[in-house]
Amino acid sequence: MGMGVIIINGCTVQAFVNNETQFKTSVDAQFDSLDVNNDDVLSRSEMRKAFESMRSEMKKTMLAIAVGLGSSSIQMAVEDDDQSFLKKAADLEAAKISESS
Repeated sequence: MGMGVIIINGCTVQAFVNNETQFKTSVDAQFDSLDVNNDDVLSRSEMRKAFESMRSEMKKTMLAIAVGLGSSSIQMAVEDDDQSFLKKAADLEAAKISESS
């Protein structure tokens, strides 16, 4: 399988996610690709593959966000118990700063 380059921006991603039909079709296709035996249920081994795939995609997404931000800071409103990856990244940075002071 070859590799290619795509160029996208925030508007492209938002349009894709907001297109309910296209987004649902894409998510369903991802599920179908993980459901190897086509029983509409993900087995433990199929779930493991799904989590490995999600880990890889989340890493790519987080790095893309980092590239987009560059060294610019942004301010986000988050709940105290927010478990998002961006909040976890901010918490890790805060811990590093706290340790060095």
